[in-house]
Amino acid sequence: MVMRRSTKLNLYQQLQELLQQGHVETFRESLLSLHIQDQVEWFEGLEDLEIRQRVYDTLTPEELADIFQGLEVDEQQKIMSEMNRDKWILTLNEMASDDVADYLEELEDEEVSTALNEMDEETAEKVQQIMEYHEETAGALMATEFIAIKTTDTVQQVMLNLRNDAPEAETIYYLYVVDTEGRLVGVVSLRDLITSDPSEVIENVMSQRVVSVKSYQDQEEVARLMQKYDFLATPVVSEENRLVGIITVDDIIDVIEDETTEDFGEISAVRGATGADITAWESTKKRAPWIIMLMFLGLITAEVIGYFEDTLQTIVILAAFIPLLMDAAGNTGTQSLAVMVRNIALGTFDKRNVWKVLRRELLTGLMIGAGSGVTIALLIILFYEQNYVIAGIVGISIMLTLSVSTLTGSIIPLIINRLKIDPAVASGPFITTLNDIFGLLIYFTIATSMIEYLM
Repeated sequence: MVMRRSTKLNLYQQLQELLQQGHVETFRESLLSLHIQDQVEWFEGLEDLEIRQRVYDTLTPEELADIFQGLEVDEQQKIMSEMNRDKWILTLNEMASDDVADYLEELEDEEVSTALNEMDEETAEKVQQIMEYHEETAGALMATEFIAIKTTDTVQQVMLNLRNDAPEAETIYYLYVVDTEGRLVGVVSLRDLITSDPSEVIENVMSQRVVSVKSYQDQEEVARLMQKYDFLATPVVSEENRLVGIITVDDIIDVIEDETTEDFGEISAVRGATGADITAWESTKKRAPWIIMLMFLGLITAEVIGYFEDTLQTIVILAAFIPLLMDAAGNTGTQSLAVMVRNIALGTFDKRNVWKVLRRELLTGLMIGAGSGVTIALLIILFYEQNYVIAGIVGISIMLTLSVSTLTGSIIPLIINRLKIDPAVASGPFITTLNDIFGLLIYFTIATSMIEYLM
């Protein structure tokens, strides 16, 4: 049951008052009865250092670890500077290895080395194993707290072992079966385990149709695989097919969020500047290069207009429709860009149907362009003294420009993807500026060729 916001705020206030008044046991009981995300939310709202210190003193390292894992890195670093060093190391020992690795990767090398030396040896070894993998790969994302069982184990033996091992594992919904050399050979669901005869050997219960990922695979590939099969967890194996870790669905949700944010930032030319907590200076540094580059592209737009200066001087009314043409071209191109980048990101088409997609986009552009061209031509005839020639020039220009714009927005991300670059870097502002140039060339070329009918 979800608490109402007002009720939750009152409870958060009561927790703080319990701590201030020294009612430690009542505070612990009330706090730990909350969902872990509510505990994190309450802790994030604590601004008083003295209250935070009391939290560190009152909760066990295991309880602090649950809260710590739900915080952003900057907040985690703040806790490290506030907490007693020994308590802090004990807290790291209680955290999942992948969460510790994520945190330590944000620290200086010297701090990382010191922390690993102070941590429990077994935990530190697991963390170091994860940190050796390249960023944004399955290996860097995985947790090493998993339960592996052998083909020769009986169901009863596994059930007994689960009582001891389950609290330390990342998840027990799936149990992965390995041979004597640690190679992944099968998987058993918890449901299959519970419903099987206790004396049955695991080899007879397991499914050999196990889907796994290599430790070097990109995290986006892992996310697509888990989405495809609706997995709660996926095993990670080495080149030799040895089980080295598991990736759980909560980590995949974070990956999807991060990748979506990254693609959004690329498309809108604000990569790295979408966070609410970055400063104006940091935002400027990340966004300014694109703006400056687009200004240089804008000079080409100005050059195109300058090249057709004689046409403009002869028929001044042509200038009135330049913003309309440029806006329509930019909007259409950005739509096609979004469609294509999304399809590439989801892997919903391959080389065999690229031409089909391009034909569809071209046809879409032609239909939108024809409809828009006819509409604007009729409006020009209505409001500009029945100037049929101007109406024809603008209408045809709109139709051709929107057709070209849809192709531009589709082809450029395909080319970039072919070059093994994230297609999202074909940003909306870039496509818009490019289509402005194409649109103006089409518009003034048609107008210049028909200038004798305008005079």
